[in-house]
Amino acid sequence: MDTRTLAQRYLAVREQTLALAAPLSAEDCCAQSMADASPVKWHLAHTTWFFETFILERWQPDFRPFHPAFRVLFNSYYNAVGDKHPRPQRGLLTRPPLTAVREYRNDVDRRILAVLDAAEGGGKRRDDAALSDLLTLGLHHEQQHQELILTDLKHLFSRNPLAPAYSKPPQISERAPELSWLECPGGVAEIGHRGDDFCFDNETPRHRVFIEPFQLASRLVTNREYLEFVDAGGYADPRFWLSEGWDWRVAENRHHPLYWHPGERWQEITLGGLSPLDLERPVVHVSYYEADAFARWAEARLPSEAEWELAATTQPVEEHFGADGVFHPRAASDSGMRQFFGDAWQWTQSSYAPYPGFRASAGAVGEYNGKFMVNQYVLRGSSCVTPPGHARVTYRNFFPASACWQFSGIRLARD
Repeated sequence: MDTRTLAQRYLAVREQTLALAAPLSAEDCCAQSMADASPVKWHLAHTTWFFETFILERWQPDFRPFHPAFRVLFNSYYNAVGDKHPRPQRGLLTRPPLTAVREYRNDVDRRILAVLDAAEGGGKRRDDAALSDLLTLGLHHEQQHQELILTDLKHLFSRNPLAPAYSKPPQISERAPELSWLECPGGVAEIGHRGDDFCFDNETPRHRVFIEPFQLASRLVTNREYLEFVDAGGYADPRFWLSEGWDWRVAENRHHPLYWHPGERWQEITLGGLSPLDLERPVVHVSYYEADAFARWAEARLPSEAEWELAATTQPVEEHFGADGVFHPRAASDSGMRQFFGDAWQWTQSSYAPYPGFRASAGAVGEYNGKFMVNQYVLRGSSCVTPPGHARVTYRNFFPASACWQFSGIRLARD
């Protein structure tokens, strides 16, 4: 990508982040509802820190930091960079104020554009490719945080008894088509990124796998189907649960998905506020434990990530980010294979581990993915809050089995 195009791309991504924060107050942007989530203000600052630390420190002549303390305050998990402010205490950072974080963003944006302008006018240099690659990584990193802004904000608003709304509420959908099963012959298949455009390092190298014949569900599991599991006592029956999952359910006193509210009529917290539970839309915000328990109850299982990728390769990468002002999964519209992308991340039964021949990137950015390859499960696809241009068939998202504040849903498989 030439530097002029890269500069335009940079500005577009950075402006999208600010647009997501625009409807929020300074108080909204400072609060932290749990250790796994971060305040919006921290996301605004950390994504800026990434460009200052990994781009400006290397490429800007006579570099000086915007504020020396920001190197620690807004470092996330890069141990090679230095100390970090404790993650559970990010919500205590009432200072710097939001106005100062916005000034920080403006200052770094100005300097990044100056670096790109110098690269454009200075002819080809040995490290131009490295600048482009690292800046592109930073933009995809910021898109990840755009998604986190919305999922973290939803968790924050769910803790507010006023049930505040960030966006328009979802409308009740028409009946979803009946679930059908796609026959997949299996055999030797190649999975992983081909190397034609950007990918994260954990999507490589492309390699061969052997897959037994299997069946894959035509769409995601709906709220209606999951409610049948709830009403049948699925949360009270240990037969369907992994031992660790049962212990988690008991400790959390969990009887239904995270954002469901029981009553005379079930309701669900959405980014549009408290809404009637739409039985035709996909169930979301379920943990791996819940997804696995439902699959056992339904006499099915979760797919492996290789099975999922094999089936998804022929499917279009759909995007519904903020469609019609709504940030919520949509109901399947017909009986074909649907909802691989743009609605909910889909749990797989695959542990998050390196592909054969995987090598982490050099330097501190090598900590981006590789060091998390333990005690996590892979999710595939993308969700309704995944930014446009960020999803692809080889994307490997990952979370611990207990995570459910993301838009995580269920696609079933059978042998």
